[in-house]
Amino acid sequence: MLSRAKPAVGGAPPPADRRRKKGKKVPQLEELLALRDFTGAIALLEFKRHVGEQEEDADLWIGYSAFHLGDYKRALEEYEALTKQPACNPDVWVNLACTYFFLGMYTQAEQAALKAPKSRLQNRLLFHLAHKFSDEKKLMSSHQNLQDVTEDQLSLASIHYMRSHYQEAIDIYKRILLDNREYLALNVYVALCYYKLDYYDVSQEVLAVYLQQVPDSTIALNLKACNHFRLYNGKAAEAELKNLTDSASPSFEFGKELIKHNLVVFRGGEGALQILPPLVDVIPEARLNLVIYYLRQDDVQEAYNLIKDLEPTAPQEYILKGVVNAALGQEMGSRDHLKIAQQFFQLVGESASECDTIPGRQCMSSCFFLLRQFANVLIYLNSVKSYFYNDDTFNFNYAQAKAAMGNFSEAEEVFLLIQSEKIKNDFVYLSWLARCYIMNKKPQLAWKLYLKMETSGESFNLLQLIANDCYKVRQFYYSAKAFDVLERLDSNPEYWEGKRGACVGVFQMILAGREAKETLREVLHLLKSTGLEAIKQVEPAEQQRSAVRLQNIQQVGVFLLKLYWYFFSCTTLYSSFKVSGF
Repeated sequence: MLSRAKPAVGGAPPPADRRRKKGKKVPQLEELLALRDFTGAIALLEFKRHVGEQEEDADLWIGYSAFHLGDYKRALEEYEALTKQPACNPDVWVNLACTYFFLGMYTQAEQAALKAPKSRLQNRLLFHLAHKFSDEKKLMSSHQNLQDVTEDQLSLASIHYMRSHYQEAIDIYKRILLDNREYLALNVYVALCYYKLDYYDVSQEVLAVYLQQVPDSTIALNLKACNHFRLYNGKAAEAELKNLTDSASPSFEFGKELIKHNLVVFRGGEGALQILPPLVDVIPEARLNLVIYYLRQDDVQEAYNLIKDLEPTAPQEYILKGVVNAALGQEMGSRDHLKIAQQFFQLVGESASECDTIPGRQCMSSCFFLLRQFANVLIYLNSVKSYFYNDDTFNFNYAQAKAAMGNFSEAEEVFLLIQSEKIKNDFVYLSWLARCYIMNKKPQLAWKLYLKMETSGESFNLLQLIANDCYKVRQFYYSAKAFDVLERLDSNPEYWEGKRGACVGVFQMILAGREAKETLREVLHLLKSTGLEAIKQVEPAEQQRSAVRLQNIQQVGVFLLKLYWYFFSCTTLYSSFKVSGF
């Protein structure tokens, strides 16, 4: 509730089951409040109001009970009515301000708080409002007025939590627990901090202390489900929430929005467009998860529209803005967006709180990736790779960095670990894998990648890569085949020049004993398939000389092919005689 950013004044909880058991004594208001039976307290007060037995400060107690029941709309109505009375108790203003705050109406909350007399509650409320308004001056002023009492220290711990200072919050909670072991709920806060620090197993251990005493706590069971999601999978997490919803009463309302939100996450985004949009700014993670959903659907522009006006305050928000800008920059070819992404990644990766975390190191690797400093990319990815062995996205980036540094053998192994069909059909994946195959002396596998592709601009680009890379590493046979297809698709004379050079290279490899003689027939066929159309783009003054030169080259090529074939036939025959003992 402290993270709410949007007013929410609709939706009161349904009426509770008010059936009475015969012969049971009607409890007094003090008893109901002591038992925290706020539904019963409201029912009792409304009944007395109806029959004319007005309880002292009945309206104030109804507002108090409604607030603690989570019915902030009802509490708001009661407190606003009280402030309009001539003999209004001044303390009502701070209660009204707290109600505004929990409804996300922060401007009204501040106005009401300033009308209340000075008190520790007023100072704590102004402390939180200063955080909401990002007013550091007022925040420090309220901070200085905090005292070493439990309520003020808990308020300070909550601000530490919302500013991502989780260890500082843990220290405060543990110090209070040492003196007040009966404050079992503080274990939930400690567990939540450990969850944010990615210590999910520690979070579970601390949370178990509270759940032993309060096994039906909505917040605790939800946190347990989140830990299961991180430690295991979405199904395990959903099972925990199912236990919670099955045991809930018909009047169950508290945390309902949170549970609906988390079920979307646990189910991998199922129902995201129905559930998450109304929760944006009500639950902070709703906006971030909706952005992630759009990214997974390749709707980068919609993701950018949703996050572009968000002023990041937490590392996750900086990271997500970086990811969105990087995706948009690559899609649009925008250097500006790529620069913004690089700056966000660097900001998180170099921060004192994140530099030694897994996300922090991933951010630094992403920063250096965009700067094309792949040696530094590998330093950071190597430090966290044990956590991402089966993560396709990590392996994709890791393999690219390996290949960019010339470690093609290791890069090939990592590329082949990837299981995602979406990544495996991506041209970046195909082109890098083809280059790894070629550099690892497996050009036939690169050629198979091309044969599996449909004719398109991407397949043409892959052909160019195969032709040129094979030529560079003296894999002339597949270079010639690639240049031959390129020549058929495009009359650019450079492709004929490339094919001619590759064919000569094949002859050299055969002479050196590094190419099978069977390739001679196919190379001959490639040369014969080249007609005079290969020189159509040559200047008119050169066309006749080029035609003659091309014919001479073809004749010499055929002669060399026949000569080499004969030579190798003899060599093979001699070798067989030698082995047989002649």
